[in-house]
Amino acid sequence: MSQDSNNKNLEKNFKLMAMSAVILLILFVYTIYKSGTHIVGNSYYIGIGFLFILLFLALYLKIKQEKVKAFFNRNKKNKETSAFDNELTKSKATISNEDLNSNIQAVTSNVTFKDVAGINEIKEELEEVVDFLNNPKKYLEQGVKLPKGVLLVGPPGVGKTLIARAVAGEADVPFFYQSGASFVQIYVGMGAKRVRELFAKAKQSAPAIIFIDEIDAVGKARSGKSNDERESTLNELLTQMDGFDGDSGVIVIAATNKIEVLDDALLRAGRFDRRVHVGLPNINDRKKILELYLTGKNHEINIERLVNETAGFSSATLATLINEALLNMIKNNKRILNNDDILIAKNKLEFGKKQLKILDNRQKEILSIYQASKAFISKTKVALFDESVQKLNSTYPSYAELCENIRRDLAGFIGVEVIEKEKYAINHEDLESASKTAHDIVNKYKMANSVEELLTDIKNNLRSELSQNSQEINRLKNIMIKNEVITKDDI
Repeated sequence: MSQDSNNKNLEKNFKLMAMSAVILLILFVYTIYKSGTHIVGNSYYIGIGFLFILLFLALYLKIKQEKVKAFFNRNKKNKETSAFDNELTKSKATISNEDLNSNIQAVTSNVTFKDVAGINEIKEELEEVVDFLNNPKKYLEQGVKLPKGVLLVGPPGVGKTLIARAVAGEADVPFFYQSGASFVQIYVGMGAKRVRELFAKAKQSAPAIIFIDEIDAVGKARSGKSNDERESTLNELLTQMDGFDGDSGVIVIAATNKIEVLDDALLRAGRFDRRVHVGLPNINDRKKILELYLTGKNHEINIERLVNETAGFSSATLATLINEALLNMIKNNKRILNNDDILIAKNKLEFGKKQLKILDNRQKEILSIYQASKAFISKTKVALFDESVQKLNSTYPSYAELCENIRRDLAGFIGVEVIEKEKYAINHEDLESASKTAHDIVNKYKMANSVEELLTDIKNNLRSELSQNSQEINRLKNIMIKNEVITKDDI
């Protein structure tokens, strides 16, 4: 309605302008006609020329009035949509010149989601962030503010940095990359200064993405016993994250593989309040990743077979595998990549990097029984390389809920023992978690008398339940071997 009113006012002004020019021109000509003998000089003729120009301009604007209206409407729209930009400008105005005078520079990411395979679930989580950076007005009109921080959690090599670059590439915004170690300085105050400079640069370039890799290097839980450089840097990071709103156009993405060591203040609502877990790729993910890496390469590789042989490989390891195979192909003056090249590259990875979980068929079967048992007891989705299972997380847990969490931790060990008739050392962290919960039940909450008795009772109950359902465990094991994941629908 406001736009229609502006258009009517504009049209009315055109008419008044044209009428004024015509009337003035008639009066001027009449004056010259009556007093022509007294006219001296060229001033009258300059005046009449000006009136002709005014009349011509009015007629021209009348003819082009649609374009003029569009121009004014566009300006009005720009003013209406500039609320977001005004907030950014105000934010930039508060930034000190000292913080801007740093060597921290943004990069433009040319990576998009199509360049990262096997992240469909993660992509859905991050599409909101991309859409907010591209269309902030849609959210701001509804008073919606996106999380200030997104924490990517997962083991090394699963592509956390690549995912962050893909978000920046999809949103087409500046990407500020810093590692957590870059904030750890020898001199007091330098780490905090670098944090201020990073956020100042990002606010100046907003909308933008700040990515802090390996944030655990600077974000470890504070001890409270000292005020060292790392803690002052962490305090500055917390302050900076509190210093901008969800509509500031700056979103912080961080990555870690040790979320348990992070300070609680970083994980509270209003900071890194959205967590995205990035796990090792399952069988379908690996197929997509290998197909992506082999696109445009001349090869005679059986991808289906290779997918089954690379259980436990991260996306980075798969990239290295293909790259090493290509190097071997070039070394032997070949033009087609084949399975021999892959075998040589795989041997290099297997014997050169002991930390990789490269499983043979027997090892994969044992791990599948372990995870299938946890899936059966917890009735939740479990992947082959999940390091833990979903727990009950109650503010005021009952005795039954605490015991259920112990059951979920111990289910894998007992399941393998029941099916294989032998104990296997698989994941010590599950044992430690079960033991800690049992100690809390006995020593902190005083719900039981003995840790050993409690754990023994739970183990015996698990043996009985899993023995009675051994066929179901084997069925889930086969699903895990085939798909490397058991969903709720499979249970």
